[in-house]
Amino acid sequence: MRHKYIFVAWLLLIVMLAGVGMTGLYVSYGQNSRNNSGFRVVTSFYPMYIAAKNIIGESDGVTLVNLSEPQTGCMHDYQLTPKDMKELSGADLFIVNGGGIENFLADVAAQYPDLSIIYACEGIELLDNNAHVWMSIPAYMEQVQNITQGLSRADESHSHEYASNCSAYLEKLERLYEQQKEAAFDAAGRNVMIFYESFAYVARDYGLHVAGTMDLDEERMVSAGEVKQVAGKIREQGVRLILAEERYGKKMCQTIQAETDAQAIYLDPCVRGSYEADSYVQAMEQNIKQIRQAMTQAVSR
Repeated sequence: MRHKYIFVAWLLLIVMLAGVGMTGLYVSYGQNSRNNSGFRVVTSFYPMYIAAKNIIGESDGVTLVNLSEPQTGCMHDYQLTPKDMKELSGADLFIVNGGGIENFLADVAAQYPDLSIIYACEGIELLDNNAHVWMSIPAYMEQVQNITQGLSRADESHSHEYASNCSAYLEKLERLYEQQKEAAFDAAGRNVMIFYESFAYVARDYGLHVAGTMDLDEERMVSAGEVKQVAGKIREQGVRLILAEERYGKKMCQTIQAETDAQAIYLDPCVRGSYEADSYVQAMEQNIKQIRQAMTQAVSR
């Protein structure tokens, strides 16, 4: 029995030493990365990466890395991986959305107290503590400016490039916003249901009246009672349009459409996609097109 306790004690000691060794490796990797790769920027997830990509452009000596894969989606329940820790240990700057989207930020602050962090939604008024502000084109433009200012402070040697790239990107976003305002002319005042919380910003920007919200994602189980309640509210308030995300909301929308006159509009929440610089613009253009088509159909019905 004594030998068993000695074996367990040795095993625990080995595990502890291995953990210390891994931490040392991450720190060493981070120091080497910072010394050898110029200025290294890490983003938390997809919309932050696309914004930073447009601002950084081809700036010499600046490396941009995204923490999560482009298909990860939103970050509410994301857990840091060893690969993430390795990336963060070598970062000069970490760009996040903030507002509670990245729940792991407390861990990052504890493990990397010297890491500079840009909170892209800082200073932007949130809708009911909903920090999915990138779904509002004008709010996203503010995020782009916040990121540019933070990058310029952290890396002054490229500040002129960042400012120039930011201006060029804002011009694209301004044209996109003009398209949205044209589409909003026919949408304003209509009653809608929202099946994905980030679309509250879409509804606000289009002047839509939100009759009810149900946030559907991979964890959400909808009961028969909830379906009945939602369908009843849709009928009572004359809701004809539902804003939903196809991946998680299609089944619910099909059920509701079978019981009511409501039509589902499947929008892109811009949390996954290609890493092309214009991917956000293209996704939002498609959203504008979807809403325009839905409004045309609603008028003809």
